Amino acid sequence: MAGAGLAGLRTVEELRAGGAAGPITLIGAEARPPYDRPPLSKKVLSDAGLDPSLKADFAALEVDFRPGEAAVRLAGTTLVTSRDEYPFDHLVLATGALPVTLPGPGRQRVLRSYDDALALRDLLRPGLRLAIVGAGWIGAELATAAAARGGQVTVVEAGPAPLASAVGAPVGAQTAAWYAGAGVDLRVGVSVAAVQPGGLALAGGEWIAADEIVTAVGVRPATSWLEGSDVRLANGVAVDAHLRASQPGVYAVGDCAAFESRRFGRPLRFEHWDVALHAPEVVAANVLGGVAVYDPVPYFWSEQFGRMVQYAGYHGDADRLVWRGDPAGPRWAACWLAGGRLVAVLTVDRPRDLLQGRRLIESRDPVDITRLSDPGIPFKAAIAT
Repeated sequence: MAGAGLAGLRTVEELRAGGAAGPITLIGAEARPPYDRPPLSKKVLSDAGLDPSLKADFAALEVDFRPGEAAVRLAGTTLVTSRDEYPFDHLVLATGALPVTLPGPGRQRVLRSYDDALALRDLLRPGLRLAIVGAGWIGAELATAAAARGGQVTVVEAGPAPLASAVGAPVGAQTAAWYAGAGVDLRVGVSVAAVQPGGLALAGGEWIAADEIVTAVGVRPATSWLEGSDVRLANGVAVDAHLRASQPGVYAVGDCAAFESRRFGRPLRFEHWDVALHAPEVVAANVLGGVAVYDPVPYFWSEQFGRMVQYAGYHGDADRLVWRGDPAGPRWAACWLAGGRLVAVLTVDRPRDLLQGRRLIESRDPVDITRLSDPGIPFKAAIAT
Protein backbone atom coordinates (compact mmCIF):
# COMPACT_ATOMS: atom_id res chain seq x y z
CA MET A 1 0.00 0.00 0.00
CA ALA A 2 1.63 3.25 -1.18
CA GLY A 3 0.03 6.10 0.75
CA ALA A 4 -0.94 6.22 4.42
CA GLY A 5 -3.76 8.75 4.49
CA LEU A 6 -7.41 7.98 5.08
CA ALA A 7 -7.75 6.10 1.78
CA GLY A 8 -4.73 3.92 2.52
CA LEU A 9 -5.81 3.11 6.06
CA ARG A 10 -9.42 2.42 5.03
CA THR A 11 -8.20 0.02 2.34
CA VAL A 12 -6.20 -1.90 4.93
CA GLU A 13 -9.20 -2.03 7.26
CA GLU A 14 -11.49 -3.25 4.49
CA LEU A 15 -9.00 -5.90 3.38
CA ARG A 16 -8.77 -7.33 6.88
CA ALA A 17 -12.53 -7.12 7.35
CA GLY A 18 -12.93 -9.00 4.06
CA GLY A 19 -10.70 -11.83 5.21
CA ALA A 20 -7.30 -10.92 3.75
CA ALA A 21 -4.78 -12.98 5.70
CA GLY A 22 -1.48 -12.21 3.98
CA PRO A 23 1.11 -9.61 4.99
CA ILE A 24 0.23 -5.95 4.35
CA THR A 25 2.76 -3.14 4.27
CA LEU A 26 1.51 0.45 4.58
CA ILE A 27 4.01 3.02 3.33
CA GLY A 28 3.50 6.72 4.04
CA ALA A 29 5.59 9.69 2.95
CA GLU A 30 4.67 11.68 6.06
CA ALA A 31 6.23 10.88 9.41
CA ARG A 32 2.84 11.01 11.11
CA PRO A 33 0.33 8.15 11.29
CA PRO A 34 -2.90 8.58 9.29
CA TYR A 35 -5.16 11.54 10.09
CA ASP A 36 -8.30 13.22 8.74
CA ARG A 37 -7.76 16.17 6.38
CA PRO A 38 -11.10 18.05 6.51
CA PRO A 39 -10.49 19.43 10.03
CA LEU A 40 -7.13 20.92 8.97
CA SER A 41 -8.73 23.95 7.30
CA LYS A 42 -11.57 24.11 9.80
CA LYS A 43 -11.38 23.25 13.51
CA VAL A 44 -7.61 22.61 13.75
CA LEU A 45 -6.95 26.27 12.91
CA SER A 46 -8.98 27.46 15.89
CA ASP A 47 -9.05 24.61 18.41
CA ALA A 48 -5.72 23.62 19.93
CA GLY A 49 -7.38 20.64 21.60
CA LEU A 50 -8.53 19.00 18.40
CA ASP A 51 -6.55 15.99 17.21
CA PRO A 52 -7.47 14.77 13.70
CA SER A 53 -5.46 11.54 14.04
CA LEU A 54 -7.37 8.42 13.05
CA LYS A 55 -6.03 6.37 15.98
CA ALA A 56 -5.08 3.45 13.77
CA ASP A 57 -4.40 0.19 15.61
CA PHE A 58 -1.68 -1.27 13.40
CA ALA A 59 -1.04 -4.17 15.76
CA ALA A 60 -4.66 -5.30 15.60
CA LEU A 61 -4.63 -4.90 11.83
CA GLU A 62 -1.35 -6.83 11.59
CA VAL A 63 0.10 -4.15 9.33
CA ASP A 64 3.73 -3.22 8.83
CA PHE A 65 3.50 0.59 8.91
CA ARG A 66 6.43 2.45 7.37
CA PRO A 67 6.10 6.22 8.01
CA GLY A 68 8.44 8.82 6.53
CA GLU A 69 9.07 6.66 3.48
CA ALA A 70 8.15 7.95 0.03
CA ALA A 71 7.39 5.89 -3.06
CA VAL A 72 9.91 6.82 -5.75
CA ARG A 73 9.57 4.26 -8.54
CA LEU A 74 7.58 1.28 -9.77
CA ALA A 75 9.76 -1.40 -11.33
CA GLY A 76 7.55 -4.20 -12.61
CA THR A 77 6.09 -5.88 -9.54
CA THR A 78 8.42 -4.14 -7.12
CA LEU A 79 7.67 -0.86 -5.34
CA VAL A 80 10.84 1.15 -4.79
CA THR A 81 10.78 3.68 -1.96
CA SER A 82 13.23 6.16 -0.50
CA ARG A 83 14.41 3.43 1.88
CA ASP A 84 13.68 -0.03 0.51
CA GLU A 85 12.18 -2.23 -2.20
CA TYR A 86 8.93 -4.17 -1.83
CA PRO A 87 7.92 -6.99 -4.19
CA PHE A 88 4.12 -7.29 -4.33
CA ASP A 89 1.25 -9.43 -5.53
CA HIS A 90 -1.15 -6.49 -5.27
CA LEU A 91 -0.34 -2.81 -4.99
CA VAL A 92 -2.81 -0.08 -4.03
CA LEU A 93 -1.80 3.46 -4.91
CA ALA A 94 -3.14 6.05 -2.48
CA THR A 95 -0.44 8.72 -2.66
CA GLY A 96 -2.89 11.62 -2.66
CA ALA A 97 -2.10 15.04 -4.10
CA LEU A 98 0.43 17.83 -3.68
CA PRO A 99 -0.32 21.57 -3.47
CA VAL A 100 0.49 23.84 -6.40
CA THR A 101 2.83 26.73 -5.61
CA LEU A 102 3.47 30.03 -7.38
CA PRO A 103 6.66 31.54 -8.81
CA GLY A 104 8.74 33.97 -6.83
CA PRO A 105 11.42 34.03 -4.10
CA GLY A 106 9.09 34.97 -1.24
CA ARG A 107 7.97 32.51 1.41
CA GLN A 108 4.61 30.96 0.63
CA ARG A 109 2.84 28.57 2.91
CA VAL A 110 0.33 25.91 1.92
CA LEU A 111 -2.40 24.15 3.86
CA ARG A 112 -2.30 20.47 3.01
CA SER A 113 -0.78 18.53 5.91
CA TYR A 114 -1.34 18.40 9.66
CA ASP A 115 2.00 20.14 10.16
CA ASP A 116 0.91 22.90 7.75
CA ALA A 117 -2.23 23.47 9.81
CA LEU A 118 -0.33 23.56 13.10
CA ALA A 119 2.14 26.09 11.70
CA LEU A 120 -0.67 28.33 10.47
CA ARG A 121 -2.58 28.08 13.74
CA ASP A 122 0.47 29.39 15.57
CA LEU A 123 0.68 32.35 13.16
CA LEU A 124 -2.93 33.50 13.20
CA ARG A 125 -3.28 36.52 15.49
CA PRO A 126 -4.97 39.92 15.64
CA GLY A 127 -3.46 42.34 13.17
CA LEU A 128 -1.65 39.73 11.07
CA ARG A 129 -1.57 40.84 7.45
CA LEU A 130 -2.42 37.60 5.69
CA ALA A 131 -2.63 37.28 1.91
CA ILE A 132 -4.37 34.17 0.58
CA VAL A 133 -4.00 33.35 -3.09
CA GLY A 134 -7.07 31.44 -4.23
CA ALA A 135 -10.73 31.74 -3.23
CA GLY A 136 -11.55 28.07 -3.52
CA TRP A 137 -12.71 25.81 -0.71
CA ILE A 138 -9.44 25.91 1.24
CA GLY A 139 -8.88 29.64 0.70
CA ALA A 140 -12.39 30.44 1.95
CA GLU A 141 -12.04 28.26 5.04
CA LEU A 142 -8.63 29.70 5.90
CA ALA A 143 -9.95 33.24 5.42
CA THR A 144 -12.82 32.37 7.77
CA ALA A 145 -10.45 31.21 10.51
CA ALA A 146 -7.96 34.06 10.08
CA ALA A 147 -10.65 36.76 10.14
CA ALA A 148 -12.16 35.22 13.26
CA ARG A 149 -8.75 35.50 14.93
CA GLY A 150 -8.58 39.21 14.12
CA GLY A 151 -6.30 39.04 11.08
CA GLN A 152 -6.25 41.57 8.25
CA VAL A 153 -7.06 39.17 5.44
CA THR A 154 -6.80 39.76 1.71
CA VAL A 155 -7.88 37.04 -0.71
CA VAL A 156 -6.70 37.24 -4.31
CA GLU A 157 -8.52 35.16 -6.91
CA ALA A 158 -7.62 34.97 -10.60
CA GLY A 159 -11.08 33.77 -11.57
CA PRO A 160 -14.19 35.94 -11.89
CA ALA A 161 -15.66 34.84 -8.55
CA PRO A 162 -14.93 32.72 -5.48
CA LEU A 163 -15.30 29.00 -6.20
CA ALA A 164 -15.59 29.73 -9.92
CA SER A 165 -13.44 26.76 -10.91
CA ALA A 166 -15.36 24.46 -8.55
CA VAL A 167 -19.01 25.42 -9.08
CA GLY A 168 -18.94 28.08 -11.80
CA ALA A 169 -18.98 31.86 -11.58
CA PRO A 170 -22.78 32.36 -11.30
CA VAL A 171 -22.97 30.25 -8.14
CA GLY A 172 -19.56 31.22 -6.75
CA ALA A 173 -20.41 34.92 -7.08
CA GLN A 174 -23.18 34.49 -4.50
CA THR A 175 -20.53 33.87 -1.84
CA ALA A 176 -18.58 37.10 -2.46
CA ALA A 177 -20.69 39.06 0.02
CA TRP A 178 -19.72 36.61 2.75
CA TYR A 179 -16.12 37.83 2.56
CA ALA A 180 -17.11 41.46 2.97
CA GLY A 181 -19.37 40.56 5.88
CA ALA A 182 -16.40 39.01 7.66
CA GLY A 183 -14.14 41.99 6.97
CA VAL A 184 -12.08 40.13 4.35
CA ASP A 185 -10.78 42.06 1.33
CA LEU A 186 -11.68 39.88 -1.68
CA ARG A 187 -10.14 40.75 -5.05
CA VAL A 188 -11.33 38.69 -8.02
CA GLY A 189 -10.03 38.70 -11.58
CA VAL A 190 -6.56 39.41 -10.23
CA SER A 191 -3.51 37.28 -11.08
CA VAL A 192 -0.31 37.02 -9.06
CA ALA A 193 2.91 37.58 -10.98
CA ALA A 194 5.21 36.51 -8.15
CA VAL A 195 5.40 35.86 -4.44
CA GLN A 196 7.99 38.28 -3.10
CA PRO A 197 9.47 38.83 0.36
CA GLY A 198 6.91 40.96 2.16
CA GLY A 199 4.01 40.58 -0.23
CA LEU A 200 2.47 39.76 -3.60
CA ALA A 201 3.42 41.32 -6.92
CA LEU A 202 0.25 41.31 -9.02
CA ALA A 203 0.18 40.89 -12.79
CA GLY A 204 -1.07 44.45 -13.28
CA GLY A 205 1.81 45.95 -11.32
CA GLU A 206 -0.03 46.40 -8.01
CA TRP A 207 1.54 45.36 -4.72
CA ILE A 208 -0.16 43.73 -1.72
CA ALA A 209 1.90 43.88 1.45
CA ALA A 210 1.63 40.85 3.71
CA ASP A 211 3.28 39.38 6.78
CA GLU A 212 2.37 35.88 5.65
CA ILE A 213 1.24 34.43 2.32
CA VAL A 214 -0.68 31.20 1.82
CA THR A 215 -1.06 29.73 -1.64
CA ALA A 216 -4.36 27.85 -2.07
CA VAL A 217 -4.71 27.49 -5.83
CA GLY A 218 -5.30 23.75 -5.92
CA VAL A 219 -3.41 20.48 -5.93
CA ARG A 220 -2.07 17.99 -8.44
CA PRO A 221 -2.14 14.19 -8.05
CA ALA A 222 1.10 12.87 -6.55
CA THR A 223 1.88 10.53 -9.44
CA SER A 224 5.02 11.89 -11.11
CA TRP A 225 7.01 9.04 -9.57
CA LEU A 226 5.00 6.62 -11.73
CA GLU A 227 6.11 8.15 -15.03
CA GLY A 228 7.85 5.55 -17.18
CA SER A 229 6.04 2.65 -15.49
CA ASP A 230 3.30 0.44 -16.93
CA VAL A 231 0.68 2.44 -15.00
CA ARG A 232 -1.20 4.80 -17.31
CA LEU A 233 -1.52 8.37 -16.07
CA ALA A 234 -4.28 10.77 -17.09
CA ASN A 235 -5.09 13.44 -14.52
CA GLY A 236 -3.85 10.97 -11.92
CA VAL A 237 -3.74 7.20 -12.08
CA ALA A 238 -6.22 6.14 -14.77
CA VAL A 239 -8.40 3.34 -13.36
CA ASP A 240 -11.53 1.60 -14.57
CA ALA A 241 -14.86 1.39 -12.75
CA HIS A 242 -13.36 -1.37 -10.57
CA LEU A 243 -10.47 0.99 -9.61
CA ARG A 244 -7.97 -1.22 -11.46
CA ALA A 245 -4.98 0.45 -13.10
CA SER A 246 -3.53 -0.53 -16.47
CA GLN A 247 -0.89 -2.74 -14.84
CA PRO A 248 -2.32 -6.04 -13.57
CA GLY A 249 -2.46 -6.25 -9.79
CA VAL A 250 -2.32 -2.47 -9.34
CA TYR A 251 -5.22 -0.38 -8.06
CA ALA A 252 -5.62 3.29 -7.14
CA VAL A 253 -7.88 5.09 -4.71
CA GLY A 254 -8.42 8.56 -3.27
CA ASP A 255 -7.08 11.88 -4.53
CA CYS A 256 -4.65 10.31 -7.01
CA ALA A 257 -7.22 8.10 -8.80
CA ALA A 258 -9.11 9.15 -11.94
CA PHE A 259 -11.91 6.57 -12.17
CA GLU A 260 -14.34 5.75 -14.97
CA SER A 261 -17.76 6.94 -13.83
CA ARG A 262 -20.52 4.96 -15.47
CA ARG A 263 -23.09 7.32 -13.99
CA PHE A 264 -21.60 10.44 -15.60
CA GLY A 265 -19.96 8.75 -18.60
CA ARG A 266 -16.44 10.11 -18.16
CA PRO A 267 -13.28 9.77 -16.06
CA LEU A 268 -13.56 11.74 -12.82
CA ARG A 269 -11.12 12.55 -10.06
CA PHE A 270 -12.20 14.11 -6.78
CA GLU A 271 -10.20 15.32 -3.79
CA HIS A 272 -13.02 14.63 -1.35
CA TRP A 273 -13.06 12.97 2.06
CA ASP A 274 -16.11 10.96 0.99
CA VAL A 275 -14.09 9.33 -1.81
CA ALA A 276 -11.24 8.39 0.53
CA LEU A 277 -13.78 6.95 2.97
CA HIS A 278 -15.84 4.77 0.63
CA ALA A 279 -13.77 3.91 -2.47
CA PRO A 280 -11.51 1.58 -0.40
CA GLU A 281 -14.50 -0.73 0.06
CA VAL A 282 -14.44 -1.35 -3.71
CA VAL A 283 -10.65 -1.72 -3.93
CA ALA A 284 -10.54 -4.23 -1.09
CA ALA A 285 -13.41 -6.28 -2.51
CA ASN A 286 -11.67 -6.50 -5.90
CA VAL A 287 -8.23 -7.29 -4.50
CA LEU A 288 -9.98 -10.20 -2.81
CA GLY A 289 -11.35 -11.44 -6.14
CA GLY A 290 -14.57 -9.46 -6.50
CA VAL A 291 -15.93 -7.32 -9.34
CA ALA A 292 -17.31 -4.41 -7.33
CA VAL A 293 -17.97 -1.14 -9.17
CA TYR A 294 -17.23 2.34 -7.86
CA ASP A 295 -19.81 4.80 -9.21
CA PRO A 296 -20.77 7.29 -6.50
CA VAL A 297 -22.68 10.54 -6.46
CA PRO A 298 -19.72 12.62 -5.24
CA TYR A 299 -20.21 14.62 -2.05
CA PHE A 300 -18.31 17.47 -0.44
CA TRP A 301 -18.88 20.01 2.31
CA SER A 302 -17.29 23.26 3.45
CA GLU A 303 -17.73 25.47 6.51
CA GLN A 304 -17.12 29.12 5.66
CA PHE A 305 -18.12 32.41 7.22
CA GLY A 306 -20.66 30.79 9.53
CA ARG A 307 -22.35 28.78 6.78
CA MET A 308 -22.49 25.10 5.92
CA VAL A 309 -22.00 24.63 2.20
CA GLN A 310 -22.62 21.16 0.76
CA TYR A 311 -22.30 19.87 -2.77
CA ALA A 312 -23.32 16.57 -4.37
CA GLY A 313 -23.07 15.31 -7.94
CA TYR A 314 -21.16 16.49 -11.00
CA HIS A 315 -22.31 19.50 -13.01
CA GLY A 316 -19.75 19.45 -15.82
CA ASP A 317 -22.33 18.39 -18.42
CA ALA A 318 -25.28 20.38 -17.05
CA ASP A 319 -27.40 22.37 -19.49
CA ARG A 320 -29.42 24.37 -16.96
CA LEU A 321 -28.95 26.07 -13.59
CA VAL A 322 -31.99 26.48 -11.34
CA TRP A 323 -32.04 28.50 -8.12
CA ARG A 324 -33.94 27.12 -5.16
CA GLY A 325 -34.65 30.10 -2.93
CA ASP A 326 -33.03 33.51 -3.10
CA PRO A 327 -29.19 33.25 -3.22
CA ALA A 328 -29.05 36.71 -1.61
CA GLY A 329 -30.76 35.22 1.44
CA PRO A 330 -29.34 33.11 4.26
CA ARG A 331 -30.52 29.67 3.03
CA TRP A 332 -30.64 28.59 -0.60
CA ALA A 333 -29.61 25.98 -3.10
CA ALA A 334 -28.36 25.82 -6.68
CA CYS A 335 -29.47 22.91 -8.86
CA TRP A 336 -27.83 21.76 -12.09
CA LEU A 337 -29.84 19.78 -14.62
CA ALA A 338 -28.97 17.82 -17.75
CA GLY A 339 -31.74 16.55 -19.98
CA GLY A 340 -34.35 17.41 -17.37
CA ARG A 341 -32.65 15.39 -14.64
CA LEU A 342 -30.85 16.67 -11.56
CA VAL A 343 -27.10 16.02 -11.84
CA ALA A 344 -25.70 18.24 -9.07
CA VAL A 345 -26.83 20.39 -6.16
CA LEU A 346 -25.14 22.91 -3.88
CA THR A 347 -26.89 23.90 -0.67
CA VAL A 348 -26.26 26.65 1.86
CA ASP A 349 -27.58 25.76 5.31
CA ARG A 350 -30.17 23.41 3.80
CA PRO A 351 -28.99 19.93 4.87
CA ARG A 352 -32.29 18.24 4.10
CA ASP A 353 -32.16 19.53 0.53
CA LEU A 354 -28.68 18.08 0.16
CA LEU A 355 -29.76 14.67 1.42
CA GLN A 356 -32.86 14.47 -0.74
CA GLY A 357 -31.12 16.05 -3.72
CA ARG A 358 -28.38 13.44 -3.61
CA ARG A 359 -31.01 10.70 -3.65
CA LEU A 360 -32.71 12.37 -6.60
CA ILE A 361 -29.41 12.42 -8.50
CA GLU A 362 -28.98 8.71 -7.75
CA SER A 363 -32.50 7.89 -8.97
CA ARG A 364 -32.06 9.77 -12.28
CA ASP A 365 -35.76 10.59 -12.23
CA PRO A 366 -36.84 13.60 -14.35
CA VAL A 367 -37.81 16.65 -12.30
CA ASP A 368 -40.46 19.33 -12.44
CA ILE A 369 -38.63 22.68 -12.63
CA THR A 370 -41.42 24.65 -10.94
CA ARG A 371 -41.49 22.38 -7.90
CA LEU A 372 -37.72 22.06 -7.81
CA SER A 373 -37.27 25.83 -7.61
CA ASP A 374 -39.74 26.21 -4.74
CA PRO A 375 -37.81 25.91 -1.44
CA GLY A 376 -41.07 25.16 0.34
CA ILE A 377 -41.52 21.91 -1.59
CA PRO A 378 -39.28 18.98 -0.60
CA PHE A 379 -36.80 17.75 -3.21
CA LYS A 380 -38.38 14.33 -3.13
CA ALA A 381 -41.66 15.90 -4.28
CA ALA A 382 -40.02 17.50 -7.32
CA ILE A 383 -40.05 14.33 -9.41
CA ALA A 384 -41.96 14.90 -12.64
CA THR A 385 -45.20 12.95 -12.93
